[in-house]
Amino acid sequence: MIDQLIDFVQNHPLLVGAFLLVLTAWIAYEIRSSGASGVTSSQATQLINREDAIVVDIREAGDFKAGHIAGARNLPQSRLDTRLSELDKFKDKPVIVVCKHGQSSGAALAKLVKAGFERAVKLKGGMSQWQADGLPVVRK
Repeated sequence: MIDQLIDFVQNHPLLVGAFLLVLTAWIAYEIRSSGASGVTSSQATQLINREDAIVVDIREAGDFKAGHIAGARNLPQSRLDTRLSELDKFKDKPVIVVCKHGQSSGAALAKLVKAGFERAVKLKGGMSQWQADGLPVVRK
């Protein structure tokens, strides 16, 4: 088996090189994005309790009403640009951006950082992770 692998590498150096390049780029991307401004549910709870963090839920109103973190503000991502001024008085506090699965909060986080929210972070895994961890949600 190892002999076949060595023969393959020797016979297809461009293919193996391209694979290694893509693999390296993918690993670097995953490492960079996994730690980039993201907090776990327990870290978010600590920020909320100890530093009075503001939770910004960027899901649409229907999803927000179905269940959200207590005290969260609903600023749907589609209207974030026009409603960003509502958060200006919280620039000195931590801001936690929450979406459904933790994937779309990165764009909203970038807008907040650009607007001067230096302590803005996103919730890793979003509301689905929050609920999977058994943390409370408010339904209104």
